[in-house]
Amino acid sequence: MTTRNDPSETPGARPPLSMEEALAQLLAQARPVADAESVPTHSGLGRVLAEPVVSTLDVPGWDNSAMDGYAVRSADLAASGGRLPVSQRIPAGVAGSPLAPGTVARIFTGAPVPAGADTVVIQESCTAEGDWVRMPPDVKPGANIRRTGEDIAAGSQVLQIGIRLRAQHLGLAASVGSAALKVYRRLRVAIFSSGDELVMPGTPLGPGQIYNSNRFTLTGLLQELDCMVLDLGTVEDTLEATMATLADAAERADLVVASGGVSVGEEDHVKPAVERLGSLDLWRVAIRPGKPLAFGHIGAARTPFIGTPGNPVSLFVIFHLFARPFIQRSQGITGSVRPAALTAEADFAWPRPGKRREFHRARLEPSADGRLRVSVHPNRSSAVLSSVAWANGLVDIPAGRILRKGDSVAFIPFNGLTA
Repeated sequence: MTTRNDPSETPGARPPLSMEEALAQLLAQARPVADAESVPTHSGLGRVLAEPVVSTLDVPGWDNSAMDGYAVRSADLAASGGRLPVSQRIPAGVAGSPLAPGTVARIFTGAPVPAGADTVVIQESCTAEGDWVRMPPDVKPGANIRRTGEDIAAGSQVLQIGIRLRAQHLGLAASVGSAALKVYRRLRVAIFSSGDELVMPGTPLGPGQIYNSNRFTLTGLLQELDCMVLDLGTVEDTLEATMATLADAAERADLVVASGGVSVGEEDHVKPAVERLGSLDLWRVAIRPGKPLAFGHIGAARTPFIGTPGNPVSLFVIFHLFARPFIQRSQGITGSVRPAALTAEADFAWPRPGKRREFHRARLEPSADGRLRVSVHPNRSSAVLSSVAWANGLVDIPAGRILRKGDSVAFIPFNGLTA
């Protein structure tokens, strides 16, 4: 197999792709899962909806009181001067009797408005006088009543296919009586690390060894997206071992993600292994950190493969900008999956413009005057993982841009503004 868009800086090489070009090419090759299953509504958090939810009932199902107070005919208020006897008491969950003319009903929030009443007067505006109540005579008719179907009409679609279910979605589904939801099965993602220098925490470090932080970072990022993670551990730095792991991963998973080993060094075996088992693109992307992005397919099933840099910050940035949107589309999410940014005020200066678009670790916080301000980590190294733990997002700095403190900047939060 041949490798396209090789990242080596050779004369005549293709120019680097923009982030938007690379992401468009990546998303064009995402294959959403087709299998679905039914789960209890209370177990649906984080899953992707495979079938729309349609209400079979009106919400609310009857006219009900929006406040604690008194249900009354508005015509009786003016005729009586606002003083009327209380003929019944209607708590929530109880259907009262039709309202007798010339009387009021003591009513509580959520209780059905009795037939004959057209207004609810809030209790703060009333004065109880034994079995009578005095109310203002000029209350607007229809006040403080939630009408039948005001929130949801029977037959309307309340949740659309392809959304990731959040707590509010589960509550909405339950409000229309849905006890179960049809969702896509979880995406199976196989991961492994490449590098003989990597050891697990708890093991004493030998000469030249480091702890495998990427394994934990990548697992956590995938679990946050509700993926089923198949952790294949650290692979021996040989072509044979790498090929065996990739072949196994391609059989068991919907997506394979590797950390490290996709460069062109003598000890980087992931690239030739993927090429022998399938096909591989190495894209130079005009961003910093994480310029090389590897994407390919493995085996007869053409299982997608994403290769991320070994440097921990580069891995984190590449995941958020590219792997995360690809995974979301593969999970069946139909809305926008592109990284969403908000505009904020720079609390830093950027006097030396870079040749590439930079996604720098940043922290968004409100200032004393309520404006959102972005500060950046002082260290730009892609090996400083502590900068990612300090940050809560990335600031997007275009190539060649000089920034002064107070300028507007685009900020991409780690928690995402998309599905």
